[in-house]
Amino acid sequence: MARTGAAPGRGRLRAAWTLALLVTLCAELTFTAVAVPEAWLLLPLLLVMYGAGVLVVREAVVRSGAGWPGLVLLGLAYQLAEDGIGLQALTSPRIYGAADWGWRALGANWTYWESQIGVHVVFSVLVPVMLADLLFPDHRDRPYLRTGGLAGVGALAVVGVLGLRVFISGTEDPGYLAPWGWTAGFLAAIAVLAVLALRVAPRLTPPAPAPPGSAPAPPAVGLAAGAATALFLVLLLPLGLGPVTVFGGVLPPPVPPALAAAVALASGLAVLRWRGAPDWGDRHRIWLAGGILVGHTAFMMPGSAVTAALGAVTIVAEVVLLALLARHVARRGSAGTVSGADPYRR
Repeated sequence: MARTGAAPGRGRLRAAWTLALLVTLCAELTFTAVAVPEAWLLLPLLLVMYGAGVLVVREAVVRSGAGWPGLVLLGLAYQLAEDGIGLQALTSPRIYGAADWGWRALGANWTYWESQIGVHVVFSVLVPVMLADLLFPDHRDRPYLRTGGLAGVGALAVVGVLGLRVFISGTEDPGYLAPWGWTAGFLAAIAVLAVLALRVAPRLTPPAPAPPGSAPAPPAVGLAAGAATALFLVLLLPLGLGPVTVFGGVLPPPVPPALAAAVALASGLAVLRWRGAPDWGDRHRIWLAGGILVGHTAFMMPGSAVTAALGAVTIVAEVVLLALLARHVARRGSAGTVSGADPYRR
């Protein structure tokens, strides 16, 4: 597709800062902060931890040409670093009460683990990167950072993980230390995922489902995405992160995670199929992001009248900002500026 002709370096740092902010907003401040407004006080730490970590993921994928499989694989590695090594929440029997949310076995909180895979791969990586590409189409297939900047951001990402250990795990679960066997396993898994993402994925063409003749209308994409997001979260987490899971004690502990995995797989395959349609475009991407984010926020609202009000305000803000983005993209198209090729389509 046609480029806009902008200089290669123009706006790249603005794009990097925007992605860092989008990651923090999408992952935490439109979710946890609805139920725990004090999360805004952690904004500097969250920007370092979320923003730096996902910037490293995005830069590595663009530089290697790993496409969307690379984003998913490095998103999984990022989740292990944050939840397994930083927060230690994947194994802790006390932090957040996550051990009581569902299936715990072999010293790990499996229900919580699966929920965080979905949260971080989708809300921390895929959605913010997609939104950043819509805002900065000239940089879709270009690095935001030079080598020195990437090294600095990588160091900040490590600082962010250590900050989670000190400031969150150290206060929410003082004295807990994850078993060394699990920590070694997390480190080994991170290394394997990185090799698969950066060495194997660029050499492979992932199989894709046969595309439809035309994609669903953008509002239908948004509604489907919102429903799937809410269902995935309801199967794994207490509504509004309250004390009791919806299916607590009703279904055998492994069943809700299996159902949630089926929802995630079906949803992912549907999006892969739709995006292969000849009429799939930026409006579909905006509605897809909107459905996911609104479903994400709506899940947090049933906790109390306060969370319902905060959630409603957050959803209105999400809709307004995405509508402004849609207008910006439409104006860009009417002016003859065509979005750059999607490097994650492979």
